[in-house]
Amino acid sequence: MYKIFMVEDDEIIAKSVKQHLESWNYDVHCVKDFSNVMSEFVSCAPQLVLMDIKLPFFNGYHWCTEIRKVSKVPVIFLSSASDNMNVVMAMNMGGDDFIAKPFDFDILTAKIQAMLRRSYDFMGTGSILEHQGALLNLTEATLSYQDEKLELTKNDLKILQVLMENKEKVVSRDTLMTKLWESDNYVDENTLSVNVNRLRKKLEGIGLTDFIVTKKGIGYRIG
Repeated sequence: MYKIFMVEDDEIIAKSVKQHLESWNYDVHCVKDFSNVMSEFVSCAPQLVLMDIKLPFFNGYHWCTEIRKVSKVPVIFLSSASDNMNVVMAMNMGGDDFIAKPFDFDILTAKIQAMLRRSYDFMGTGSILEHQGALLNLTEATLSYQDEKLELTKNDLKILQVLMENKEKVVSRDTLMTKLWESDNYVDENTLSVNVNRLRKKLEGIGLTDFIVTKKGIGYRIG
């Protein structure tokens, strides 16, 4: 089931769209806190975003720009501000399509289906993990923190994914080594230490000091 994240402050429109899309077997999350849209976006980890332009606190352009810092998830703008300037602005800010209000539900559904088909039929659905403001994009192999974005190697990504998926726990060295090399064969433990230390230096470079904590004799955990 695809998850759709809806940023719409008109409760009547939001409720109507949610009910309609759920009848098509989509999982729809409507934003509740318009001052902190990104927190709900990360928790939802959607495959598509429906975005109004005129919103409380910050407009839809702002939130689309913030989403684009961490994700390539398709964004469809829904707005009554459908003049040429706003349509162009929506596309320039990272939007993928624009539907003018009032809209027909059948057209909305068809556009969503087409967008999801183009975006995910061949690449699968992506997801984002979050910890202390750091956003790990598993699809793009990047880690974003504040205004910095770190490109990750395959090993960097695997280490961070395991640690962030188990952020309340200490992950053993054996677990990490098995994940990194997808094998039960013996691997020199020093190789894991080298990979972790190299990753730590990269994280420190974007302001994430002590993000990976060593538990001596056991393994590692997220700080």
